[in-house]
Amino acid sequence: MKNIVSAVLAVIIFTACSSKKKVDLIVYNGQVYTVDSTFSTVAAFAVKDGKIIATGSDNNILENYTATDTINANGQSVYPGFNDAHSHFIGYGESLYAVDLFDSKSMDEVISRIQKFIQAHPGEAWIRGHGWDQNKFPGKAFPTNEQLNTLFPNTPVLLERIDGHAVLANAKALELASIKAGQTISGGSIETKNGVLTGVLIDNAMNAVYEKVPDPSKEQFQKWLQSAQQNCFAQGLTTVSDCGINYVAANMIDTLQREGKLDMRIYVLLSDDKQNYDAYLTKGPYKTGKLFIKGFKLYADGALGSRGACLLKPYNDKPGWYGFMINSASHYDSVASLLSKTDFQVCTHAIGDSGNREILKIYNKYLQGKNDKRWRIEHAQIINPEDFKLFGKTSVIPSVQPTHATSDMYWAADRIGTERLKGGYAFKQLLQQNGWLPLGTDFPVEDISPFKTFVAAVFRQDAKGFPAGGFQMENALSREEAIRGMTIWAAKAEFLEKEIGSIEAGKKADFIILDKDLMKANLTEALNTKVVATYIDGKKVYGRK
Repeated sequence: MKNIVSAVLAVIIFTACSSKKKVDLIVYNGQVYTVDSTFSTVAAFAVKDGKIIATGSDNNILENYTATDTINANGQSVYPGFNDAHSHFIGYGESLYAVDLFDSKSMDEVISRIQKFIQAHPGEAWIRGHGWDQNKFPGKAFPTNEQLNTLFPNTPVLLERIDGHAVLANAKALELASIKAGQTISGGSIETKNGVLTGVLIDNAMNAVYEKVPDPSKEQFQKWLQSAQQNCFAQGLTTVSDCGINYVAANMIDTLQREGKLDMRIYVLLSDDKQNYDAYLTKGPYKTGKLFIKGFKLYADGALGSRGACLLKPYNDKPGWYGFMINSASHYDSVASLLSKTDFQVCTHAIGDSGNREILKIYNKYLQGKNDKRWRIEHAQIINPEDFKLFGKTSVIPSVQPTHATSDMYWAADRIGTERLKGGYAFKQLLQQNGWLPLGTDFPVEDISPFKTFVAAVFRQDAKGFPAGGFQMENALSREEAIRGMTIWAAKAEFLEKEIGSIEAGKKADFIILDKDLMKANLTEALNTKVVATYIDGKKVYGRK
């Protein structure tokens, strides 16, 4: 009799276990923010073949599924993988192997950092650096290359301003590029002082020097990108938009992903260049499991910090100076006309109110009312009050970077005055135009941290907690809006919202576990949030030890 009872129990247990569906991974006991249409929360979800197949309560998932691997989230918050809708992924990787000039307070400090870099990296053919900002130097004036010329007479030196819209080049680099005092260039500026080159080149003037910089080898490229993705994973980023690269670099990304050497999910915007149009327009957008090439990135104007942003009225701190457009109006019109007949997205960098107006008018000309082309204005930084409606009228998407506001707030009023600043960094007003707003960082222009993005969007304060009460709080986003901007709305800006951006059945299992809950954290807690683990396609790509 005892043997019969044991046999019956064994059959019951076997039947119960065999009735469960087999999956690869179960996450349970979590505070899972699905970021679905209702922003619902669940405790658990199941993953098979890299995709989420079910979400629900612990009981529901654990009773219906059995997994090869399980994760007890221990009550911690789980979010869809963060998505940076505007970054420079390759440029960031390259900057990790250049002189770090971020937050340098003087030209003397810049020189000191270069010398330390050379000691650690002897024999470099070019000395490259990134991150200086004259607004942090005494007097806030552009630096000059006199010290660089004396210390490095035979080695070209090229130091990027923090926004990437100006460089400081030494005499050797200028010589290689055949740049001379008195030259002029459309859409850029070659700075001089008393008729002598200072080494500062703005926007289009930079191109001649960059053309002389040697192309990276595949090994260098791989090193840059693998370092960049590891830092991204540590910040909970699973997808990035790389804004404005050439087709050769895009093909290199594809190669590394296919070789299993790069896991980052990347949306590519090709730069506004004939070679890129020739390479892709005839064959159309290109898509793999982790790469999507579907857009082109144009530049309307420069940056506010280097006074290249194009304004409707002169700069407050440079009378008679309006900034400039990078190209002619006819160029933007012809590109918009061409791409309006394709499936490619048009994304245009526009900072100043004049730059934004020019591009918005051209977009409106070709989009002709509500649509789903998802043409974007990158940054949409300073908007004239009369022009906000041009976003909503033809479904133009403002793609914004909240930390630009908290970085620029220290000096933006000096540039444009308090009245124009009311239309600056106006995230809430921009959100209201279409009902959704993708967020990014523009790294390496800003810090890579999505937690700083969240704080800048919600609290409108920087990492120092400045200013008390927040900067222009009428344009703060809610916590939910900020999270959506960093996940599902960023995915939508990349035409990927049906694949990623939320934790829902049928979507790719890109998710992160955090040690703090951003929906409840105060400013300090949000800034100090750590990523416990990052998963792409259900595969762990980062985890704290």
